[in-house]
Amino acid sequence: MEPAIPPHLQVTRTRHRRVPDDYQPPYPAFVARHRPAVERVVMAYFGVQHLGDAPPARVAALSWIAQMFAAPGGPKHWDRAEYRDEAGYSNVVSVAYWDDQKTFDVWFPSVRDGWTGAKHDVAGLGTFIEVLSPSVNDYETLFSSLGRPEGVATLADNLSGEIMEHAYWGGMRDRIPNSQTSEMAPAGSPSLLRDGDRLRVKPHDNICLIRSGQDWSDTESSERKMYLDDVEPVLRAGMEFLRDEGLSVGCFANRYMTVLDRDGQPTEKTYGMSWWKSLAALERWAESHPTHVRIFGAAMKYLTTLGPRRSSGSITKSPSCARRTSSSNIATAMNAPACSTPLRKVPA
Repeated sequence: MEPAIPPHLQVTRTRHRRVPDDYQPPYPAFVARHRPAVERVVMAYFGVQHLGDAPPARVAALSWIAQMFAAPGGPKHWDRAEYRDEAGYSNVVSVAYWDDQKTFDVWFPSVRDGWTGAKHDVAGLGTFIEVLSPSVNDYETLFSSLGRPEGVATLADNLSGEIMEHAYWGGMRDRIPNSQTSEMAPAGSPSLLRDGDRLRVKPHDNICLIRSGQDWSDTESSERKMYLDDVEPVLRAGMEFLRDEGLSVGCFANRYMTVLDRDGQPTEKTYGMSWWKSLAALERWAESHPTHVRIFGAAMKYLTTLGPRRSSGSITKSPSCARRTSSSNIATAMNAPACSTPLRKVPA
């Protein structure tokens, strides 16, 4: 069994893991492995939003950003998802990934100006950008299946063998290399800057982002029914609580996203994407809040009913087989200088 943290990122611990060295997880899980030369990754979220029916300009905006992704210096991978936010706006977000900061830095300025500038300044249509560029010491991944990378893990060379640090409270923290020596506590305060129609948010140090996904596209019959009837409604309720009342538990924003295919059609994949004040705030919600306790209970019932070869765990997550759900988890805790701050143009 491999450690979640690769050898070249291991240091002498001053902060210990939450499980003993002989801990044995109840089911397999895997993490993404980047080549050692990768020092930092970039995740850039390009969102478009509107009330009611989509204006014609939305199609043009989505086509334009896809063309920019295909241009020289564009991302190695991108995906797209949609959600409805707490204000009732429909949002489509195109998410792009780089493993070379310098390449992104050359590509980004003109695209930023195009996305949030006059080109898409259309009444009823809003655009926003959220960019984060954590070092490989600042984030972790977890997958329940081999051969199904999602999100930033699509940049990795491969997935690991079975790892130890999962299926216990605190496993997410233990997979982040910086946790070996740092509490990763938040410091400072976020600030809001206005530049014309643009609002720019500068986050505090060690803000936390998590993307936790589900894929039921290979399920059939009773397994599909159990996920859609027993697990997904509980998950959705938890996601809606974080969307509408998340500030009470330290969650700044939560999006329950449906992944879209290249034609813009919904797939049988979803993920929750949440911005948190700190990793500790996320951990407190996961361990003790009734909304997540219910999610965890539904997922564990699903797991024990179908067995580890047919199902996956909950927040942070079994070998691949022909008919099953799969899950993925990506969490990032980083200092503000590593995060290109979000830009938002308010819809007219």
